[in-house]
Amino acid sequence: MHQIVSNPVDSSRRWWVLATVVAAQFMFGVDAFIVNVAIPTIATELHATSAQIDAVIAIYLIAYATLVVTGGRLGDIYGTRNVFIAGVAGFSVTSLWCGLAQSGPELITARLAQGATAALMVPQVLATLHLLFADGARTRAFGIYGIVLGLAGAAGFMLGGVLVTLDLAGLGWRAVFFVNVPCGAIIVIAALKIMPTVPRRVGTRLDISGAAVLFAGLLCLIGPLLFGHDLDWTPWVWLVMAAGAAIIAAFVRLERSVARRGGMPLIDLSLLSDQAFMRGLVAVFFFFFANLSFYLVMTMFMQKGLQIPPLEAGLVFVPLALTFVVASRHSGIRAKHRGTLVLIEGCGLQIVALAALVITVEAVAAPSVPTLALLLMIFGYGQGLVMAPLSSAVLSTVKPASAGAGSGMYGTTTQIGNAAGVAAVGAVFFAVETMMSARVALFASCALFVLSISISAVFLSWMRRAGA
Repeated sequence: MHQIVSNPVDSSRRWWVLATVVAAQFMFGVDAFIVNVAIPTIATELHATSAQIDAVIAIYLIAYATLVVTGGRLGDIYGTRNVFIAGVAGFSVTSLWCGLAQSGPELITARLAQGATAALMVPQVLATLHLLFADGARTRAFGIYGIVLGLAGAAGFMLGGVLVTLDLAGLGWRAVFFVNVPCGAIIVIAALKIMPTVPRRVGTRLDISGAAVLFAGLLCLIGPLLFGHDLDWTPWVWLVMAAGAAIIAAFVRLERSVARRGGMPLIDLSLLSDQAFMRGLVAVFFFFFANLSFYLVMTMFMQKGLQIPPLEAGLVFVPLALTFVVASRHSGIRAKHRGTLVLIEGCGLQIVALAALVITVEAVAAPSVPTLALLLMIFGYGQGLVMAPLSSAVLSTVKPASAGAGSGMYGTTTQIGNAAGVAAVGAVFFAVETMMSARVALFASCALFVLSISISAVFLSWMRRAGA
């Protein structure tokens, strides 16, 4: 049993605290999208290979996915305030390192460190909100949190295009990382002054071995997808992937061993027997597999295939992000009346948008920016219909006592799905582009997107029939 040390929490300035922690979440959300717009420029200036470009995004997600549960537990052990400040400071320093990187491998290493520090910072945001807003203001506080999450995407796309285009002080793409430094410094100063000391949870323990094994397994499983093309898919690449699969299988056995010794496994093993929850996680994996990778492929296609400048390419995504926010607000209401069917409809709308995109690109040699923006708006609305109620639907069968563990597994699965999608879809795009053209590469990637979203919809329909 975890015991909470009964220290009073100062909530007198909780709305200022809300602004501070949500600003950190906003910075994290912006960073996820701002890099996509700058990727083609980064590739050119650092002479990075396609595999290295994929890895810049994927390694960040892998680090975050494997350490986010550990980050949450560190907050329980050392205090949410302390870990939050350490995470923001670390995120700022590693962002500076990213901006100073002189080669593809160095940028990949810096992004690995940046993902690890993000895993310290982000879990403390919701933990702080849960503690400070336990009254009637909770709905308003979490509403603000949700809106900020949605707007971060629009801001990231727009800011990425602006910074790369303006080339401030000759920094070029490096500015997309440097911008985190002053923002992070302001957040740290504010947190030091107003963020309350949060009660610690006595008895919380880390599962370092579990996190290390999960990281190694994901790296072996996803890494070859990133670098396989550059290495001509030699036999040992497949052996590394097989080793990754074996390590992931060993991870479950290790977690059972940790539990038998009285430790705290990284995952709640009892949830593995919840078939509805596990089906939900499969749906989550495939949905997010087709999520972040879509933005990478579209960015590369617009800037390399259609020669659209970075600023205009970034602005193309802004309406998508805004319709995503609108759909997210609508989906919660619709889900109350239609249940899981709303998620399936959202998946279908995304597939329709992808089909319309392929037809348009095939029919028109150089689609205009407004045309692309309109098609992406449809995709964004469908994505918003799914994203908001998905977590609620998947976690609906999880017992209240396991809610935190279930949420941790959900969050980890989303990031693993994102990382795997970037690796696999990026590998397909760059391989086909090399052999044929960016246009054909887009078609191949869209086909993979449709397959992934369709699999997600199938698992969601199984959940619906089961009444989950």
